[in-house]
Amino acid sequence: MTFLDKLDKASKRNNSLLCIGLDIDLSRIPQFLLNMDDPIFSFNKAIIDETRDLVCAYKPNIAFYEAYGNYGLDSLKRTIEYLSDVPVILDAKRGDIGHTAAAYAKAIFDVYKADATTVNPYMGRDSVDPFIEYADKGVFVLCLTSNPGFKDFQLIGDEEPLYMSVARNVKNWNRNDNCGLVVGATMPSELRDLRSFVGDMPILVPGIGAQGGDVQSTVRNAVNKKGNRAVINSSRSIIYASNREDFARSAKLAARRLKDEINSYRWLG
Repeated sequence: MTFLDKLDKASKRNNSLLCIGLDIDLSRIPQFLLNMDDPIFSFNKAIIDETRDLVCAYKPNIAFYEAYGNYGLDSLKRTIEYLSDVPVILDAKRGDIGHTAAAYAKAIFDVYKADATTVNPYMGRDSVDPFIEYADKGVFVLCLTSNPGFKDFQLIGDEEPLYMSVARNVKNWNRNDNCGLVVGATMPSELRDLRSFVGDMPILVPGIGAQGGDVQSTVRNAVNKKGNRAVINSSRSIIYASNREDFARSAKLAARRLKDEINSYRWLG
């Protein structure tokens, strides 16, 4: 099964466009978990058990696991293995020359066994090709981001802004039908234009929740004509909805609220 098949299946099964970012921070998890053998996995497992019927995907950011060394990376592998029935987008934002990119792709897809990843296209096609060669995996290319510094490069261009040049190239690179874009929720009009340009290509949309993206405009501009293929991510506002013993239940309630809000705008056209 390809990543896109797995994504569509999960989205249909759970009637969801919600993606939950598993961005672990041991200083924010309930303190009783720190006494367990693997606090990171224990936290993730509890969140997953309460929310796996509410999502279309999960998105752990590898940086939050690398920060804890081998222990964190082992916990990441356990988490991905536990999510065998739900798509996992390993947010790694890799981008380097060809042979180095090939090593990154091998680590992400063969070692960690993620279903998809994020990549940085700044170094051009040869830095992205090794990921695209994994035809059954998803490759989300950074296009227009939601961080404050996006204006430094992404809006610059004579004939067209850099982000549109990225989208144009990704559309050409999509020979295996496994490419997608990363487009921040904080740029709704540009998100609308990019959806129109790339058709049914999946779009990963960060920036909802803590970063302030508007849910209604995000949904209406990110979905394709069938109301699908938007992967709308929220991390901290869900997984850290509570730091008490009922943290997983609180995460479920926060996830359900956001899923329902997303769906309330999904078919408005």
